[in-house]
Parts: sequence; structure tokens; C-alpha cells
Amino acid sequence: MREKLFLLLANLFWAGNYVVGKQVIKETGPLWLTFIRWCIALIFLLPLTYLLERPRYTEVLKRWWLPLLVNGILGIIGYNLLLYGALQYTSPMNAAIVNALNPAIIVMFSYFLLKERITLMNLFGFAVSLIGVLFILTKGHLLFIFQANYNLGDLMMLLAGVVWALYSIMGRKLAVPPITATAFSVFFSIVALLPFMFFHPFSLHELSKGGSIGILYISLFPSVLSFLFWNVSVKKVGPSYAGIYLNFIAVFTALIIFLLGDSLSMPQLVGGALVLTGVYLATSIPKTKASRSTDATVSSGH
Repeated sequence: MREKLFLLLANLFWAGNYVVGKQVIKETGPLWLTFIRWCIALIFLLPLTYLLERPRYTEVLKRWWLPLLVNGILGIIGYNLLLYGALQYTSPMNAAIVNALNPAIIVMFSYFLLKERITLMNLFGFAVSLIGVLFILTKGHLLFIFQANYNLGDLMMLLAGVVWALYSIMGRKLAVPPITATAFSVFFSIVALLPFMFFHPFSLHELSKGGSIGILYISLFPSVLSFLFWNVSVKKVGPSYAGIYLNFIAVFTALIIFLLGDSLSMPQLVGGALVLTGVYLATSIPKTKASRSTDATVSSGH
């Protein structure tokens, strides 16, 4: 029962990242939000690696520094810049629904790059989820698929899904505990971002009170607590079962938006239902290496 509550809370906090992030980037922009978010998160992630995983830090750095650096560039820098960049142009609901396609994209990439097992049901599920995304992109007018003026933010979220798939597949090769792998990837990402920050000056004094609270929320809840809750639960119930709960991100995003007084459009509702159904079918591979690697690494980028 506790693990189910943890999984729900983890996905609730990730959903909040879309809604809160939409507001915070108006003050910080995608680059500074990504940088500040992970600087604060690293302060908490490093002690957690020692308390929960007790890794051999020097050995991790010596053997895995390059893969961790590449993973950081993909999953921490690339994914987050695309996510927050997308929120400048699209709604949190659209971003969450398109993001729900990620597990299906990972399964397809695993098939082509790693020759993982795939079934006709998985292919059918991927097709259904893709139709759901196209339904949202075309605002419900699928017949005008080649004539529609697509929202740049929605397209950026699709690209973010590709980046996340590559990050997740690379994570398979890392013989490093998940919290430790994330902490080191975050560290290398911060170092890699530092030179660019000088070309985009920003003062924390420019933040409003709401912006400061928003950054603290994003840095602590989606970045630290969700990751901790996720990994504790995965150890108890397994990655395949836990992965099903990722669909709650879009559901919770819709609930938050509704509670804040905004409405959901019919294309969002229909497209969201198609995406969630399709992803469930596309990722229904029992106990494969692909599902284990996907679920173990998916938590750090939302």
C-alpha cells in the first residue's frame, strides 16, 4: 500500500513540473530553470547516494565518467531544455500527453537499436498512441495532417521523447545504482552548462516570490522526492508494475489544470485517451531487459 502511495505521489509531483514550469520559465527561461533546478537538486541527491546506495565514488568516476557525461547531456540538459522550451509555446496538458508517448518510443528504439523482442500488439499500441499524438497536433483534424500548422512546442516535446529514448537506452549499459547515476549525470551537466550561463546573465533578485517558490518546488519535489519515491517503490513492486503508473502524469496534469480553473479541449481528451491506451499496449512486454532499463532511468527527467 505504501509503495502505491509513493508511486502516485511521484507522478503527481512530475505532473506539477509541467504546470509550475510553464509559469517559472516566463521569468527564468529554459536554460536558467534547468541549471538552477539541478544545482539545488544535486545538494540533496549526493547525500542520498551515500545513505541509500553507498557507491565507490572513485571507481564510478574512473570507469563511468564518459557515459555519465553523455547521459547528462541527453537526459538532464537536452531533455529539460526541450521540455521547458516546449512549454514556452504549448500548454502543460499538451506537453504531458505528448510526453506520455515516451515509453512507447523507448520500446521502438530498443527494437531497432538493441534488437529487443517486440510483438504485433506492441506495434499496434505504438500506432494507436501515435495517432493520439497526431490527433492533438492537428487539433482533431487528422485529415489535414499534411496541411496543419503544427505547434512548435508540441514538436519539441516529440523531439524530447527521442532524446529521452536514447538516454534511457544508454542507461542500460551503466552498472551504476540509479540515484548515484543521476547524481553524477547532474554534476557533469552542471559543469557542461556553466560556460553558457555567462552568455545569458540572470540575477536571482529578478525572481518574483512566486517564481522563487516555483523553482523550489521543481528542484525538490519532481527532482528529488519523486526520484526517491520511485526507486523505493521499484525495489518493492518491480519496474514493470511501477511503469504503469507513469500514465498518471497526464491524468494528474489534467486534474491540476481543471482545479486551477482551465478547461480541456475535446482533441486533448480524445488524443490523451488514445495515447494512454496505445502506450499501455506498446509497452506490454513481460519482464524484458527493455522494460527494466526503461523504468529504471525514466524518473530523472520529468
